[in-house]
Parts: sequence; structure tokens; C-alpha cells
Amino acid sequence: MATPRTVAFHTLGCKLNFSETSSIRRQFEDAGYGVLKFDEGADMYVINTCSVTDFADRKCRYEVRRALKHNPDAKVIVIGCYAQLKPQEIADIEGVDLVLGAAEKFEILKYVDGLAGAEEKGMVVAGDVNQANTFIDSYSFGDRTRSFLKVQDGCDYKCSFCTIPQARGASRSDTVENVLKNARAIAAKGTKEIVLTGVNLGDFGNGTEVIEGIKPRKEALFADLIKELDQVEGIERFRISSIEPNLLTEEIIEFVAQSNRFLPHFHVPLQSGSDKILKLMRRRYKSDLYQSRVSAIKKHIPHCCIGVDVIVGFPGETDDDFLDTYNFLKDLDISYLHVFTYSERANTPAAEMQNVVPIAKRRERYEMLRILSEKKKRAFYEEYIGSTQTVLLEKSKNEDFYTGFTSNYIKINIPSKGLEVNDMVDIKLVSINDKCNVEAALV
Repeated sequence: MATPRTVAFHTLGCKLNFSETSSIRRQFEDAGYGVLKFDEGADMYVINTCSVTDFADRKCRYEVRRALKHNPDAKVIVIGCYAQLKPQEIADIEGVDLVLGAAEKFEILKYVDGLAGAEEKGMVVAGDVNQANTFIDSYSFGDRTRSFLKVQDGCDYKCSFCTIPQARGASRSDTVENVLKNARAIAAKGTKEIVLTGVNLGDFGNGTEVIEGIKPRKEALFADLIKELDQVEGIERFRISSIEPNLLTEEIIEFVAQSNRFLPHFHVPLQSGSDKILKLMRRRYKSDLYQSRVSAIKKHIPHCCIGVDVIVGFPGETDDDFLDTYNFLKDLDISYLHVFTYSERANTPAAEMQNVVPIAKRRERYEMLRILSEKKKRAFYEEYIGSTQTVLLEKSKNEDFYTGFTSNYIKINIPSKGLEVNDMVDIKLVSINDKCNVEAALV
């Protein structure tokens, strides 16, 4: 087989993965590779995996099969969190040529050069996660409207259900100076919105390198970073992807309240409204702290959208514990939920816990919170029907319409005639459709 000169990518999981895939894609482009769509039969496929979502193994296998369907002779490389956690499991998937770990994925070109003539399948290059000790910057590009800018990686928290520290290593960050440089580069491409991403975004400032487990003292905090970014010319909108409640300080909330470019939208993981379960999860706060954060946001930014992550069916969660969570969320002034059904992760303390919740009970609780989320979201949207908002237009699956989000994260549809993607337009929110999107009209 000749040296591969075309490559295609597929990303599973979070915004952070998307930013890293884009940076790896640019490495291939700089080396002379042509980048194809996944279904165009590339010479090489790079699949960036996730370990947080359920069925990581099934999803990875599906994408490998899909790649080989488009080109049976293609070389398939698997990277990402799942690749670091279960490298041999992935290597044993039929058709996988190379598995790269957390430290090795950013040196992918060094490893793919030898793949062209290699007959051996399932090669693994994945060292200990502690070797992933240097911050590698990245940002997504391709969608002109929005870019995911990575500013932090890894996590020092030890939540009992989570494998991310095993997959990504210790917390480390970019420098403020380099983040600003990347933000200006994104602005120069005509992109109008930046979403700040990281594993534990509020822990920004740990330094770019972890040497033998020792980190330099923080030179900046997340609050310092967003104040500097607010001065970057050319970016109309900044959005904070997700931030832990114990790291969401009053200073951050007050700054977003007075900023014209940092949007009134916070996504704040809760995981449980029961203090008993929060303790079993090894979270770093109790429900009263979370409630105080929501109150502070609504005090300073009454129109703010607040999203919440919550896990149902954690080991030891009784019916009463779940009702504590349900009632806590029902009474909170929040806008929507991301609900996750607990699933066991190997090598985590939670996987060894007693009082496992039956699968059927987990699904029942999931459904209750899903319905609550729909009610919360619709109620939030209804507050703004008839109001005038500014929206950044994006493509939708229907060519006759564009979609987009208001500053406070209300999703709208608007007829596309006479408009262009990446336009900032003033619109009136008219009505809510069956899919809980808002139909809008130009002002």
C-alpha cells in the first residue's frame, strides 16, 4: 500500500475532544494530507474516543466498522480517553491498526509514518497516564460560527465514579498569554463565538507542566483569564462550557454579569441533590453551596440560563435520596438538565460499592428527571416569548431554516431566506414548537 495521503476523522464525546481532533487534523494538513469526509473512503481514519458516555466499546467498534466499510484497505487509528483506559481492548477490535494513549496522540504523525507498509495490526503505544503531564493547546475550526478553545486539561479531583483522571492525568493549564494568542487567531478566521473548554475549567492556572507530580504555584485564576479574554477584539461572544460549583466564585458571576461578551449561560454540574450521595461521590460541596451559587447567578443575572448535570442510580441511592434530588431540582431556578444514568466504570471506588441500584430503577429515575428537564426548559423559554434577542446564525438540517442560540442559550429556528450563516441578527421570539425550539422572525 502506498503512503496514505488522505485522512478522515470522527470524534466521540465532549467539546474538549472536538478541539483536540481539530488540532490533530491541522497537523495532518500541514504534513500534506488531504482531509476527507468520513464517508469518502480515506486512506486513514482517526477515531477520537470518549470514556464518559455509556457503551464506549460499542461506539468505538461501530466507527471502526464504518471506516472499513468506506475503505476496506484503510489504516485505522484510535485515540482519546477510551484508548488510554483500555488500549488492548481496542487493539483487539478487528481492523484497528494503531492505538495511541493520552501522551502519544499529539505526536500522531511520528507513529503513522510507519503504518503504510506495516502488516501487523493492533499496535499499542500508550504509556502511563502520568506521562501526559504537559499541556497541549488546541482549538476547533471548521464551523465558522463557533470554536471550542481548550484552556485546561486533566483533573486532580477524585470523584468516586469518574475515570477522567486515569484517562487524562493531573490538572494542567495553558498560560493566559497563549490563550489570548489562540483567541486572536480564531478571531482572524472570522469566527464570532468561542466556547472555553477543559476537564475542570474552573481549576485553570495550574501551570503547563507537572513534573514528578509537583506543580508550580498558580500564576492566574480562571477569573483572571476571562477578564483578559474580554478584551480580545473580533470575538463577539464567549461561552463557559462547564464549571464546578465550588470553583464558580462570586467574582466570576459578577464579572459575567457586567460583561458584554461573556454570555449569561452557566452549566454547573450537581450530580445529586442528596448530601449523603454527594459524600459517597466524593464531590467537593454540599447541596446548600450549590443552591447558593444558583441564587447568586440569578441575583446578578436574572435572565441567565443555568444547565445542570445530574446522575441517577448511584450505588446507595434510595428512593428517598432520589426524591431529595428530584425536589431539590424542582425547586431550583434552573433552565435544563443533562441527566446521566449511572453505569459502573472499572477501577473506580463506586464500582465496588454495595447497595447497587437495579437497572430498571435507574431508568425509571432517569425518565422522571428527563420529564422535569423538559418542563424546566419550556418554562424558561416561555418567559422570553415576544422578546427581542440577538442570535448568531448556524446551519440546520433543513435548508429552508437557520438555527442559533440567544445569548442566554434559547435555541431558535428562523427562515434562511436573505440571511447568511455567521450573521448576528436581531430577532423576535414568536412561539415554541413541538421539539421545544423557538420559532423566530426578524425584527
